[in-house]
Amino acid sequence: MNVPFLDLKAQHRTVKAEVMPLWEEILDSAAFVGGKHISGFEQEFAQACRALHCVAVANGTVALQFIFQALGLKPADEVIVPVNTFIATAEAVSAAGGKPVFVDVLPDTYNIDPAGLEPAITSKTRGIAAVHLYGQPADMDSVAAVAGEFGLWVIEDAAQAHLAEYKGRRAGSMGIAAGFSFYPGKNLGACGDAGAVTTNDPELAEMLRKLRNHGSAKKYYHDIEGYNGRCAAVQAAALRVKLKYLPQWNEKRRQHARHYIHLLGDVPEVVLPTVPEDCMPIWHLFVVQVGNRDSVQQALAEKGVATALHYPVPLHLQRAYAHMNLAEGAFPVAEACARRLLSLPMYPELDDGQIEYVCQCLKEAVR
Repeated sequence: MNVPFLDLKAQHRTVKAEVMPLWEEILDSAAFVGGKHISGFEQEFAQACRALHCVAVANGTVALQFIFQALGLKPADEVIVPVNTFIATAEAVSAAGGKPVFVDVLPDTYNIDPAGLEPAITSKTRGIAAVHLYGQPADMDSVAAVAGEFGLWVIEDAAQAHLAEYKGRRAGSMGIAAGFSFYPGKNLGACGDAGAVTTNDPELAEMLRKLRNHGSAKKYYHDIEGYNGRCAAVQAAALRVKLKYLPQWNEKRRQHARHYIHLLGDVPEVVLPTVPEDCMPIWHLFVVQVGNRDSVQQALAEKGVATALHYPVPLHLQRAYAHMNLAEGAFPVAEACARRLLSLPMYPELDDGQIEYVCQCLKEAVR
């Protein structure tokens, strides 16, 4: 049996009949930039996230960059970032003119460790980027408590957390703003690049709209220098269709996660994900810890099971951040994660037989 890590074709077969007429409509009307599908998606996604405003943008990275810029990040300003995350979180801080400052992560949820925040705060610290990694919400109350004590803002990197919940609150509604990615492999994925920012702050939302459109709220009148960071109408149209199915797709992922946990719960060589009682993750990824990870991954590949690594090199050990002079050992939890974490197949269209085969092969590989 072959089990792909992700099967986007399976999902798109289910929505193609709804998406194609909308794309034909856009093609016939030549309404490629802006228009009703952009505004419609913004309204619908804001409502889904229980936020007041949504601003659709070109991708998830510029979503974060625009947040930092709209918040007035200046050169030498610092933003605290978990070291176990995709580079876009830190990259966006740098692109906005600031400096990312890394902290370690928790050994069970792999999210930012609130205990590491205060030691990382300096007179230049402006905010904290809380990443909801793998679809699991960060400990937002603890992060917010530290931020409040030091007068910092908190932004959510919710790129992997569409409709995830923390104590009944949705990702995208808890920080001053949240950046979302709709890269095709996400739980809510576009048919190309797209992203969005959600916020409850109307002034921040207005600044974001200017930043994405050359600093302009009215054509040819530019209040500031901005960017071309708009979302394409064809992507917004596809996202509107998919958004209707996102709750049931997320529920299928939860069912798959429960199945994995049931089948692997008695395997001591496999460390399963930890879910705090107050969180409802959306299982963008199902990540386990195993010893001899690389050989286990190879053994699975030989049995036709595709897996992935998220992430094999922590940010402080990437060449892009060599100038920070952070040696191995600086963030031991993230470094251990990089050696041991393995992402198993996870997408709504998986079936029980495939999951059972993955677990059977994993048991054989670790033993």
